[in-house]
Amino acid sequence: MESSHLKNFLRDRDEIIKCSKERDNNSINEFKKIIDKIKSKKEAEGEPTNIVADFTEYNPLHNGHKYCLNEGKKYGIFISILPAPLERSGRGIPYLVDRHIRSEMAIKAGADIVVEGPPMGIMGSGQYMQCLIKMFYTLGTEIIPRGYIKESSMEKVINCINNGHHIKVKPYKISCVETGELLCEKLEIDNYVIASMSSTIYKVNKNCNINFKPKFVFVERIGGISGTKIREGIFSGKFDEIKNMLPETTLNILKKYYDKGELDNIILKRFEDRILETANEYELKNYIPDYVANILEKNRPFNSIDEIRQAIPYGFSRHYKERILSKLEARIENEVISEYIKNYPSKIKILAVNDVIN
Repeated sequence: MESSHLKNFLRDRDEIIKCSKERDNNSINEFKKIIDKIKSKKEAEGEPTNIVADFTEYNPLHNGHKYCLNEGKKYGIFISILPAPLERSGRGIPYLVDRHIRSEMAIKAGADIVVEGPPMGIMGSGQYMQCLIKMFYTLGTEIIPRGYIKESSMEKVINCINNGHHIKVKPYKISCVETGELLCEKLEIDNYVIASMSSTIYKVNKNCNINFKPKFVFVERIGGISGTKIREGIFSGKFDEIKNMLPETTLNILKKYYDKGELDNIILKRFEDRILETANEYELKNYIPDYVANILEKNRPFNSIDEIRQAIPYGFSRHYKERILSKLEARIENEVISEYIKNYPSKIKILAVNDVIN
């Protein structure tokens, strides 16, 4: 199974390189046709037809995701943007399972359509946020539902966004772009993502000469969910211990593989030999920042991934080291990633559509 995972990984790599140079406008037109079909069906049933979109990794899809999805669906057609290429998360590590299983989770949970998002694991947070905002715009997104953690500083951020303003994000200084008001010094991570989205919308509008003004629907995050416990329950087959954290649809999908003895086959892992080969034999400044490349090249040869991880200096993000490992794994040149971002989205790749709509 690892060989098929590696084939998919290398296919994704080739696709990213291709998408840095080309555009597929036909895919965008085909997506719009599907949306028109969904709108017609919902209009006939007296349901709202706003374009509602959110990006979530669904790693795996739990009750918090399901709750936010349900809230979003109240406003119209729900599109899940699923970060997928290379199957590396925003933390730089492999997803639990691939995009096809995660998109099945989204459809079974109630999403109308799932489209492929950017390769988060090989980008900085600002880079993939820029890609996501451009994807929202291309999809025609009118409403973005986002889960948030209730805190006094976040209330100021929400009020600012609800007033049609944007957030400016700097270390220990989160303020309103239009009024200059200092809102707070820091936010919980989920809340920071919302502030970063607002900030990036402002920048993309300015840099791309567009007028993207989506409405945010803020959904207070529910408690009682532990990603660590969910993973432990999945690996041990103790699904009864995590059934209160996952929708029945997600449980059924995972149990199907576990009962067949195929769970290990679908769990994604790093290609450690490939990372070691890159770190020991390639000119690293092509793939990672120069100062990190210099440090790693001076410490060659490496005998394990842990040795590489220890040699990588700490960055601003706590996930910096894992993202560097993913860059070594992917071997996509820095210039190609820059062109990919400029050209994004070069196409809309549909991963799944709800059968009820077809």
